[in-house]
Amino acid sequence: MTIEIGNESGIAVDEAVLLRLVAHNLVQLNVSNDADVAIMLVDEGAMEALHVQWMDEPGPTDVLSFPMDELRPGTEDQPTPPGLLGDIVLCPQVAEGQAVAARHSTMDELVMLTTHGLLHLLGFDHAEPEEEREMFGLQRELIVSFNAAERRRRA
Repeated sequence: MTIEIGNESGIAVDEAVLLRLVAHNLVQLNVSNDADVAIMLVDEGAMEALHVQWMDEPGPTDVLSFPMDELRPGTEDQPTPPGLLGDIVLCPQVAEGQAVAARHSTMDELVMLTTHGLLHLLGFDHAEPEEEREMFGLQRELIVSFNAAERRRRA
């Protein structure tokens, strides 16, 4: 499994946490060890440009996902085949503002956004109420599982 992180945002982020998060989530979703994903952290200007270009919406957003090989979660018996999952683009400045509003840390917000972006790479969406319930339920499960693994790691 290759997980690459590039930080061009100008904001210090604990990239090791994001690496552990994505690796944890890929195992939980039964994705092949030979799957590749990239995470880019960009500033508000770069995120706004991407948001306008790809979503035709003004202003910076918190996370964008760019799926590549249209891979889906696997099962224990049949993991996702090897391939390129795609790119997750995060904007720590936007995440920082959202974290203040949600009354948790910026890192907690980035964990949520990274998990959200990864689920989009694996074909999940939230356009319809049923899809939203499924995606956000799985997102919560993955974050709870990751936080428990992090507590065990630190103990």
